[in-house]
Amino acid sequence: MNEYRMSRKQEKSVSENEEIASIGPNRSFAMEEAHKRLRTNVFFSFAGENSSRVIGITSTVAHEGKSTTSINLAYDIMKAGKKVLLIDADMRLSNMARTLSLRFSPGLSNILVGDNNGEGLVQKVALLENLSVICCGDIPPNPTELLSSQRIGVLLETLKKSYDYIIVDLPPVSDVSDALILSKLTDGMIVVVRQGHAEKKLLHDTVRQLKNNGARIIGFVMNGTRETGRYYYNKYRRKKYAYGAYIYRQYGDKK
Repeated sequence: MNEYRMSRKQEKSVSENEEIASIGPNRSFAMEEAHKRLRTNVFFSFAGENSSRVIGITSTVAHEGKSTTSINLAYDIMKAGKKVLLIDADMRLSNMARTLSLRFSPGLSNILVGDNNGEGLVQKVALLENLSVICCGDIPPNPTELLSSQRIGVLLETLKKSYDYIIVDLPPVSDVSDALILSKLTDGMIVVVRQGHAEKKLLHDTVRQLKNNGARIIGFVMNGTRETGRYYYNKYRRKKYAYGAYIYRQYGDKK
């Protein structure tokens, strides 16, 4: 019997379908409820703060679900009646434009290098009830230099005048320094962790680097956990660590 193997094109198609099935109105009820729990905890993290908030979302390594988490968090906060902007700041391995059926450019890189004056920069996602998104733009040869420039700080301050929340999807910490650089401009960072994916030592190093750069880690999202052979999304535990996909806990809470 010949072993069946999917071609790369088929594998890509399956991956795209899985991503689409995991965002916005396409999510299962359990996944949607877990994301709403994440949204609630984010709101609690900024209780009493009336200014616009910039939240960065990163991970230790690639493929831990940070982009999906970014999209769903932005969507659910918007559903709560807030003005939200989602920014794709992963200029190295971006797939957000493809997932959301948007143009790659003009995007973040284009305005940072001065090729765009802001026209057409913010796109609307029909699938997500016209959620506002800035894609990564044309892939630059020097993403770290772009994100280190003063332009990104000026851009965020300008955007904060128009939005209640800005969600920034960032590259993994262990791969490049981009997330560490931008973490200084955020009001809080969320670290996405996929069970059995990143080594514990690397995760600890991610937390250490973020804290050393002055980042405020407001929580973790644990993704892809299993219970009795089935995925579950809404189990919540207050002690030491929160288990379950898309479950959030306040960093430093040892109750």
